[in-house]
Amino acid sequence: MVYVPEIETEQEYAVLLDKVNVFYGSYHAVKDITIPIQKGKITAFIGPSGCGKSTVLRAINRMNDLVEGARVTGDINYHGKNLYDEDVDPVEVRRRIGMVFQKPNPFPKSIYENVAYGPRLLGVNKKALLDEIVERSLRGAALWEEVKNDLRKSGLALSGGQQQRLCIARTIAVEPDIILMDEPASALDPIATQRIEQLMREELSEYTIIIVTHNMQQAQRASDYVAFFNIRKNEDTPGIENRWGELAEFGETDRVFNNPAAEETAEYIAGRFG
Repeated sequence: MVYVPEIETEQEYAVLLDKVNVFYGSYHAVKDITIPIQKGKITAFIGPSGCGKSTVLRAINRMNDLVEGARVTGDINYHGKNLYDEDVDPVEVRRRIGMVFQKPNPFPKSIYENVAYGPRLLGVNKKALLDEIVERSLRGAALWEEVKNDLRKSGLALSGGQQQRLCIARTIAVEPDIILMDEPASALDPIATQRIEQLMREELSEYTIIIVTHNMQQAQRASDYVAFFNIRKNEDTPGIENRWGELAEFGETDRVFNNPAAEETAEYIAGRFG
């Protein structure tokens, strides 16, 4: 039986996933995902490897469009519009719904040009305005004080944690509504991880954030809501086709961690599988 969270019809969500399915060719990777994402809150996607949480995350800003054979059905409603309607520009979707990836991926450019890149593409060319955007974005990523005297330095010369914050600055420079984070701290040391979590809670508190994480402590510390995905299997079907991801539980973080409604959620949080 597919789990469906309660949807408040009068509520205006940051984005509402409604019976979303993702296919890779003939493979049905995730089935009937419905998740209401609250505005200005942090939602964590958790679950074992292969359960589809990153697949669903990438569907939200149409990154799966870049995968040959990928197909998405259902609705992802954003400001009253299904993001997969034919008249929706996926490039504009990715501007409004930015993404920070698992491994820091700064461009081989200066710190300044990394942050200015997006605004330049949008037609911002005046140096004074670019200077303002770069400083504001670096401050928003809690990086300004560390790099303000080295803006011409290559972004690749920064530490791993600084590179990830530079990528966050690059994301917020184009003023998105929503920030997607796909395990943004998995390649970082504990101190850099703590800084990313603090950044999410403080400097980025005005944004709606959706984060995929394998770290249960991180999900509990950093998020307001949790969506737990699990793997379903059909033993009668051979090979990879016999498994897919489904949403098993969704709710406020404190409730899910302290009083999970599903036994499988409790077992995953307790580390019995995954």
